[in-house]
Amino acid sequence: FDLSYNFAKKYYAEFAMAAPWSARLPEGHRAGFSPSATLGWKIAKENFMKGSGFDDLTISVSASNLKTDLDSLSYLIGVANGTSWSEYAAQTGMDSTTMDDFLKGFYEATKIGDNKAKEAYVAGLHMGMQWADKNRGIAKYFNQTIFGEDSTQTLNENNIYAGFMQVLAGKSIISNDSARAILQTKIQALQKATREKLYGENKKKGEEYIAKMAKKEGVKSLGNGIYYEVLTEGNGAVPADTCRVKLHYEGKLIDGTVFDSDMEGEPHTMAANQVIPGFKEALTHMPVGSKWVVYIPQDQAYGSQEMGQIKPFSALTFTIELLGIEK
Repeated sequence: FDLSYNFAKKYYAEFAMAAPWSARLPEGHRAGFSPSATLGWKIAKENFMKGSGFDDLTISVSASNLKTDLDSLSYLIGVANGTSWSEYAAQTGMDSTTMDDFLKGFYEATKIGDNKAKEAYVAGLHMGMQWADKNRGIAKYFNQTIFGEDSTQTLNENNIYAGFMQVLAGKSIISNDSARAILQTKIQALQKATREKLYGENKKKGEEYIAKMAKKEGVKSLGNGIYYEVLTEGNGAVPADTCRVKLHYEGKLIDGTVFDSDMEGEPHTMAANQVIPGFKEALTHMPVGSKWVVYIPQDQAYGSQEMGQIKPFSALTFTIELLGIEK
């Protein structure tokens, strides 16, 4: 079917499932709106449709069709909705060359009534068009989720549709639980591989930075590739990872960019075990009153995740001032 013809069915399906204009009026004034409103909707396209062959679909509205106030009101509802929708149609790229097909689809959909088979068909068209949308469809979503900005890799759209259709037809070759388990593992592995490909240089620079800091005079190791430098040596208690601690901190990228800081504001209170691993490791070795600079490799920070200014595989530097332990 022509795309605009299917789109007409899609639009009507949405329109019919939503509360119609007649439903917004008092109960006694609803009867008989739909046919006239539909005619008015279509006739309102005349200005938009010059030269398109629209006359073949035009149904004349004259005094004989507008006998009562409700007839006139119904027609005006169609006109109002048709006029506003024609503006939307123009924005989406639909023009006079495709409007005939759209109107045919729309008109056919208005005649579905209680035909369950046709209702199901329209619902299928609706969902299929959503899934196949090149800007917002399911393939676009998963391509972006898995591969990010790497346009050299794309999913097989036909296989996505086949899997969906086979499940609904009871012919899937794999169980839902197995599919979901494999899908999660595969997506995570592909995401990591994609990020390593895109941010491999970032990872390399971080490793070089940590190696350089490890050789700096006065820098000590906490294990797991984490290093620290004491600016102020405290003599208070050392928190366990189950403690809540009060502190000031500042986080930097290896190029010196500050991505988070409260050094000039009120101190933070947080659980010592609800931070990245490298930060937690430092907190659970610092006596209260200490101020350290901590050098954290990417695998003890956010790893392959992207967090705002923090790109995947970023090594980080934190200045931490531990002020107290809250009971």
